[in-house]
Amino acid sequence: MAASLLSYASGVCVVPLLGETIGENLERAAARYASREALVDVATGRRWTYAEFDAAVNELALGLLTMGIAKGDRVAIWAPNCAEWVLTQYATAKIGAILVNVNPAYRAHELGYVVRQSGIRLLISAVTYRTSDYRAMLAEIGFEPTVFIGEPGWDELVAAGRRADPAQLRERAATLAFDDPINIQYTSGTTGFPKGATLSHHNIINNGYFVAEGLGYTEDDRVCLPVPLYHCFGMVMGNLAAISHGACVVLPAPGFDPEATLAAVQAEHCTSLYGVPTMFIAELGHPRFGDFDLSSLRTGVMAGASCPVEVMKRVVGDMNMAEVAICYGMTETSPVSTMTRRTDGLVQRTETVGQVMPHLEVKIVDPDTGRVAGRGEPGELCTRGYSVMLGYWDEPDKTAEAVDVARWMHTGDLATMNAEGYVNIVGRIKDMVIRGGENIYPREIEEYLYTHPDIADVQVIGVPDTKYGEELMTWIVMRPGAEPLTAEQLREFCAGRLAHYKIPRYVHVVDGFPMTVTGKIRKVEMREQSVDLLGRHDAASIKAPETPRGAAARPSP
Repeated sequence: MAASLLSYASGVCVVPLLGETIGENLERAAARYASREALVDVATGRRWTYAEFDAAVNELALGLLTMGIAKGDRVAIWAPNCAEWVLTQYATAKIGAILVNVNPAYRAHELGYVVRQSGIRLLISAVTYRTSDYRAMLAEIGFEPTVFIGEPGWDELVAAGRRADPAQLRERAATLAFDDPINIQYTSGTTGFPKGATLSHHNIINNGYFVAEGLGYTEDDRVCLPVPLYHCFGMVMGNLAAISHGACVVLPAPGFDPEATLAAVQAEHCTSLYGVPTMFIAELGHPRFGDFDLSSLRTGVMAGASCPVEVMKRVVGDMNMAEVAICYGMTETSPVSTMTRRTDGLVQRTETVGQVMPHLEVKIVDPDTGRVAGRGEPGELCTRGYSVMLGYWDEPDKTAEAVDVARWMHTGDLATMNAEGYVNIVGRIKDMVIRGGENIYPREIEEYLYTHPDIADVQVIGVPDTKYGEELMTWIVMRPGAEPLTAEQLREFCAGRLAHYKIPRYVHVVDGFPMTVTGKIRKVEMREQSVDLLGRHDAASIKAPETPRGAAARPSP
């Protein structure tokens, strides 16, 4: 097969990679945009100009130095979105400490694993958030030392930095290199314990920078971030992208709240809004959606999960986000590997995840043979370049399973590439359903079901079946006021549009899906619940229940 017909692309770019640390990047931005706003914490009403933000970062960094934090020491942060999170991100970078992002939803046993696995020296923590009592959980695992945000310890840490000699910070900066590890982010851990993806200054400052380039950011942009900072979506695509271009970061609330997000966009005249699909769905479906002035918006990012075409169209049309981009990636790749461009047409920006990012390579390979697939053929998406992680923290064997000897990161995602190099994600290798020998990609079915006028959100999974090996089941969230769909009604909607074997046999109407804090659907948990659901419907087996084929699977009373 001719090379031009293979599913391979590289990101040619005349703009060079940044050869600097995160701290150096901030200092350049602070010198150039000193009087412009850098950070707004809407929930507390606090604001920082670039000059003020850099000064606050330096105080915290010096405070950490007075505590004896050395280059390479792990400093964890366990908190919802707040200004202190952003300050800690930059302060640890300035002294070469490795920031360990702890999921705010973690419970004691999960926190204990991260503490032990990464060898945390210091934890910066919220006191409470929602139902989580962080102080109690820390006492349970017996971890010290901890600095609690909003308590005297935090103020004392900052005050110590204010009294310290600034020369110490300059001396530490002189020892840092942009290839140093600077961040550990633990993957979702849907199977087994999570792994700590270890990222360098070079990995994440460049990825953030080129995401911002793709969005056309300037110092006039104001970026609303309702996505969690502990994930790459918030701290890289949000914070690093905005600050590398002199834009302002706006934190609407500690956690996602659709009304708070819409209100922040209006009050702060945000030009960019981020979110996973479920966030945009919640915003669009809010009873007061029409009351908010979103005319300042022009762009943003929808990522973190498969982006439904119909939702994307509404974001463009109803939220004034004509230049919104879809970004695709994973924590291990810092995270973005492909992205749609502002100049792309509606089809590319709603039906693909774009083209390869600058300075990166992507290819699609046969999962069994490793050979590069032809254009249009499905296979595993792999990516290579500056963005690929240094490795999983202290797990060389796990690293070798994910990153091959040629430095290709194997994503586990099934994708196709068209003649123009646009990539379409068709599912996960583990999500692919094999029904009676037919390979079925749930994403294709989900995209069609999103066109149903009464469906707000939908996911398709495979469940065990004695005849076909697997059968299709769809979980559906109905639009407000709509009557629940039955399997027969869904079959009628799909008839003549989808091949018979792609039409879901079971329908389960729900209020929402089990998901991670970052908005990734936990299909493993959905399958477990579905097996239990169908088993209770017909306790004898998991095959079709003794009801008409069109009957919907529903929990027993």
